[in-house]
Amino acid sequence: MKAILFTEYGSPDVLQYKDVEKPVPGDNEVLIKVYAASANPLDWHSMRGAPFLARVEFGLQKPRDPRLGADVAGRVEAVGKNVTQFQIGDEVFGDIFKGSFAEYACTSEKLLAAKPANSSYEAAAAVPVAALTALQGLRDKGQIRSGQKVLINGASGGVGTFAVQIAKSYGTEVTGVCSTRNLELVRSIGADHVIDYTKEDFTNNDQRYDLIFDTIGNLSVSGCQRALSPNGICSIAGFTTMFHLFQVMLFGGKKVGMMETAKVDKKDLLFIKELLETGKVVPVIDRTYKLNETAEAIRYLETSRARGKVVITVEHK
Repeated sequence: MKAILFTEYGSPDVLQYKDVEKPVPGDNEVLIKVYAASANPLDWHSMRGAPFLARVEFGLQKPRDPRLGADVAGRVEAVGKNVTQFQIGDEVFGDIFKGSFAEYACTSEKLLAAKPANSSYEAAAAVPVAALTALQGLRDKGQIRSGQKVLINGASGGVGTFAVQIAKSYGTEVTGVCSTRNLELVRSIGADHVIDYTKEDFTNNDQRYDLIFDTIGNLSVSGCQRALSPNGICSIAGFTTMFHLFQVMLFGGKKVGMMETAKVDKKDLLFIKELLETGKVVPVIDRTYKLNETAEAIRYLETSRARGKVVITVEHK
């Protein structure tokens, strides 16, 4: 089969489109015939081995695991002897951690759910990592509740577009922060208010928010504290520099802090599936690329200009 591999750290030029052995599922695993995957910042962080501290996990000199790709949507091709939840032919989606940029991939049945009935493979593949990050950041760290005023920083990105819609599903008043060219997009997915960050700094106006969800990690701690209501919380899903991370850790206190790394939770995946099937959440897809164009997909994702998700489609002869 064909797969995307990388044997050294670097730019998207290190990605190789290669022939490899088709994987065989373990006793508790499912073999998926991949029809679509999607790219996430984790992919280019893994590819570049950055930040450098991440190489403790990825491999110091070269990657321990040469595969890329977490989000997946496809059809069950084979099952291990202990698998009980899926059968050959089932349409599934989920997060496999590593290896979805390939024609076939194996993963535990615990990391998969039935594909939403109204979603294409491309739409389903756009969901897992970004939507789980949005849900867990808003709910677990952010303690979202109906009636709150919620602000999403980076509302037009992969996590942000899901966060806007998930926050609305909780019955909140949502403000989305994005660039000028994305204002209409953020309105179209349900934001009650939009702020163009190129023209206005929301941390310096008089509005206060019960929950700020920062999907980018570029806000100052003092700015967030200023924009929060007395009992407000700022949940941060990422960081732009190590300096920003240390600033949050040292000065964020109880009000401003990093969310825990999103977990692939079966219940949460099924919760999001229900939101998709009821139409409360609709994945936003900016561009699609073929598997052999994965390097270009990652290159585009690294520009930080993607509106929603970047999806990789896999064709089978």
